[in-house]
Amino acid sequence: MASWIFRAFKSFLALAKSGRSVTEFSKAEQEVLQRILMARRDVRGNRFSRDPICEEDLQTILRAALWAPSVGYSQPWEFVIVTEAATRKQIAASFSEENARALPLFQGEKQQKYQQLKLEGILETPVNVAVFYKQSGKPVLGQTSMPEPGEYSVVCAVQNMWLMARALNIGMGWVSILDPEKVKYILNAPPAYKLVAYLCLGHVREFLEQPELELLQWERRKEMGEVVHRERFE
Repeated sequence: MASWIFRAFKSFLALAKSGRSVTEFSKAEQEVLQRILMARRDVRGNRFSRDPICEEDLQTILRAALWAPSVGYSQPWEFVIVTEAATRKQIAASFSEENARALPLFQGEKQQKYQQLKLEGILETPVNVAVFYKQSGKPVLGQTSMPEPGEYSVVCAVQNMWLMARALNIGMGWVSILDPEKVKYILNAPPAYKLVAYLCLGHVREFLEQPELELLQWERRKEMGEVVHRERFE
């Protein structure tokens, strides 16, 4: 499946670069997107290989982020590519501190499962990417009543990266067990910037057929009828 998805995405990229219309898609292309969506995984550290990511693939993933929708076309994202071992060790230290702090919050069987989980790949992957929300100092169209869509726009960029990485057979893991202020300090981020995501990118030994937390029965997948309402909440 993965090689077919990769070829289809390459064809789509060629079409986009050619300037020809991409406003309509065939049934086969719709199915490719659905398969990529279903195959996306949050990859853990013990599933990454040590193989490097080529610069072309990294640029393709970052370019996908730039295609994301954003409130008022504000494009409020900035990215820091982190490859130096010393920097990643500092980030990993923050993870270890926060992970130890989180463990007592879970009880019983979940605490046991939590201890077994490898929840990041900061040191195992060749590339980390810190994704920041750059707050605007002026009014943004569509953000005057609800300030949150600025950050939501950055999350859309992250999702684009995730899907493109999967299409390239590259794994991506989102590390949220971090002290954002420490990460900002380590990366010398301006005070007004907000860390939205810290991503680990690398080739993988395998992509699981189901999300790992689903396989571990951490939670069950919700059915559409549980979360979709018509007109109003009952």
